[in-house]
Amino acid sequence: MMIEKSGSIRLKDISVAGNLPPEQQALAAGMVRVTHLYRSALKVAVTQMEILDEEFARMYDHSPIHHIEYRIKSLDSIVDKLKRRGFEVSIDNIYAHIQDLAGIRVICNYLDDIYYLRSLLTRSEFESFEVIREVDYIKNPKPSGYRSLHLVVNVPIVISEGTMVLPVEIQLRTIAMDMWASLEHELRYKSERQFTDDDAARLRLCSDAISEIDQEMQDIYQGKEPRYHA
Repeated sequence: MMIEKSGSIRLKDISVAGNLPPEQQALAAGMVRVTHLYRSALKVAVTQMEILDEEFARMYDHSPIHHIEYRIKSLDSIVDKLKRRGFEVSIDNIYAHIQDLAGIRVICNYLDDIYYLRSLLTRSEFESFEVIREVDYIKNPKPSGYRSLHLVVNVPIVISEGTMVLPVEIQLRTIAMDMWASLEHELRYKSERQFTDDDAARLRLCSDAISEIDQEMQDIYQGKEPRYHA
């Protein structure tokens, strides 16, 4: 199952573009081209993930892929990220400093599925993508309790001017990790109630418990003896 989280950025979506000075109009038009190019790279990467998903579904008893989500960063998110990092908002800085403009989230059933997919995507004979960054927040969770495996891969695309290579971020996580991350984001950033240090501590405990559940579900799937007895 493929779920797209956001649509393209179009020049007409930038409501003030017609009222901007020429240099700002050029920047707005450049933003549209950037997102088009990254959307093209995203399509290539998503297609490869879809090929793997269909192969597992048709040829094997178990697919490591539960579902796949993908998105292009919004214009506001792009601008905010550059400003937070102290960079001028420019097309050159987007290419140089943002590696997650195009993103894929692969939700897996079990822990081992994550690392199996990683092995497929990073094997030397898999020439389509080059892994340029990897961060394992499963083995080394963030202080908040966030767990996921992040890969940034270079994806080649063919355009009218030739071949271009752009980064696409791929996040691999279990169903349980994705549930925690979604609700943590909702509680921390979307809820009207004040998020406290006690809330953060409780969410970290929930994350630790979910990690135990993931391992236990993995053991059940593999037919291993339970680590804990009632």
